[in-house]
Amino acid sequence: MKKIYFLALTSIFVLSACKTDKKEEVKSAKPNVLFIAVDDLNNWISPITNFSNVKTPNFDRLAKMGVTFTNAHVQAPLCGPSRASIMTGLRPSTTGIYGMTPDNKIRRPENPATKDITFLPEYFEQNGYHTMGIGKLFHIHAPDSVFNESGGRVKGFGPYPKERIVWDGFGTSKSKENKGKYGRTSTDWGAFPENDTLMPDHKSVNWVAERLKRNYDKPFFMALGFLRVHVPLYVPQKWFDLYPLEDIQTPPYKSDDLNDIPQIGLHINDLPMMPSTEWAKESGEWKKIVQAYLACISYVDYELGRVLDALESSKHANNTVIVLWSDHGYRLGEKGTFAKHALWETATKAPLMFAGPNLPKGKKINAPVEMLSIYPTLLELSGLSANNKNEGKSLVNMMQSDEITENTYAITTFGMNNHAVKINNYRYISYEDGTEEFYDHTSDPNEWNNEAKNPKYTAQIEKMKGLLPKVNMIWDEESSYTFQPYFVEQKARVNGEEKKPVEVIGADR
Repeated sequence: MKKIYFLALTSIFVLSACKTDKKEEVKSAKPNVLFIAVDDLNNWISPITNFSNVKTPNFDRLAKMGVTFTNAHVQAPLCGPSRASIMTGLRPSTTGIYGMTPDNKIRRPENPATKDITFLPEYFEQNGYHTMGIGKLFHIHAPDSVFNESGGRVKGFGPYPKERIVWDGFGTSKSKENKGKYGRTSTDWGAFPENDTLMPDHKSVNWVAERLKRNYDKPFFMALGFLRVHVPLYVPQKWFDLYPLEDIQTPPYKSDDLNDIPQIGLHINDLPMMPSTEWAKESGEWKKIVQAYLACISYVDYELGRVLDALESSKHANNTVIVLWSDHGYRLGEKGTFAKHALWETATKAPLMFAGPNLPKGKKINAPVEMLSIYPTLLELSGLSANNKNEGKSLVNMMQSDEITENTYAITTFGMNNHAVKINNYRYISYEDGTEEFYDHTSDPNEWNNEAKNPKYTAQIEKMKGLLPKVNMIWDEESSYTFQPYFVEQKARVNGEEKKPVEVIGADR
């Protein structure tokens, strides 16, 4: 009898344990998501280019945890439309969001493409996730009520010294012929403030770290948007000390590089409020600007390390998908200026990294991919049904297997009907007036020689033309880019409106 009683108790205990395990499995069936955006970060980080011996141990750490895409491209080389594309899962050419758009105006009844769109964080909320976000995620922060918990965003890109350190923000755009046509840039560089705790990004990481300590009764989607390395290139002195000026490399530059560029390409690249490479060379500031950019990268790397530490010490370490991305690249003297704002490689290429359960560790993929793929990739990694409105392709199979990647490509759009296509070792650029650029990266990695008229590449160009978006919406009424006269003129022309004077946007100080 005692034996039977013991067996009965044992059975009850085993069944109870099985039920508990099952309950825990159900509770943790879907992974959490840690979504990290870095503003204006190009591919100089050590897991990708390791430019000028940049010191980014925590980007290396994340790369070892998962998969790094070394050839990822944004859908627009400008913050607002790039982020709108990622969050809606739609191309700029589909939405007409080619410029800066207020967060609350991205989805509105007047835009047929976005009027009933589900933003990426909302899709997770609708599928049982608790959503949280802080910092720069959309163009400013986020549309109202997108997150269950919002930490907001500190206005601007401070902190700021009492006076600018080097650059006045106007450059030659304050000349008599240019006055009022261009915005004022936040571009400046130098050591400020005194310590890391005064940086908004530090406070954002504190917010995230505190929430990673909490228990949740459902999976979470947590978004963190870093403000650096966006200009002004201000971080504390200790980050500059990592990069002695005598050791700084400058990017490849050719003074007559733009001689074979179509007129529209020159108009788009007309940015007199930014420092020019020739000015930077003559003034002795080029290495100092590069030093400041590298210092900002290392500062962000430090803050990333704090996030990874907080995750690894939490209960969520083994069940969290991480994605880290940037909204575009950044030129540090390439093609004559210091800016994004272009359809060339250095402006469109940016880091993209994934880590988490069921993903390989330390893998690098060199095939061209799109940031547009972030939305569908996160859904698949989280076991959620696909959103059939997504225009991007999930990268999960590519990460988990040795899928052949020869035919992958990426499209970047800047204004209506201006597109770049990256495939294999080629870049093709098509402008609205039919003019073109074409570069063979096997022989010309710096894109110095426009081969669009070379008959050797006719077949390849035709192939890439076939990948151009078939839909090219006119500008969304709420979207604009008044830093650049070309885009003001294009919007007025293609929308059939009378060109009205615009108040150019600019730095908040």
